Amino acid sequence: MTAPDLYHPPVKRSIEIAGHKTSISLEPLFWAMLRKAAEAEGLPLNALVARIDAERIAADTPPGLAGAIRLWLASRLTL
Repeated sequence: MTAPDLYHPPVKRSIEIAGHKTSISLEPLFWAMLRKAAEAEGLPLNALVARIDAERIAADTPPGLAGAIRLWLASRLTL
């Protein structure tokens, strides 16, 4: 990813979680990382986002969904 692409503003996409559509805004870098993570886990993108959402909701102080996705992706890099 080149520098201009790296600093691209968030892109909004629709995701279906448990039969409900929601919009998530993430930078293209995070969308690419999320797609790769879903492939690595052998899951459809929606299923991975649903799993992250369930983990987020169970947290003592849940962040927003986009923030939870970013944190989940970052934790994969550091853990």
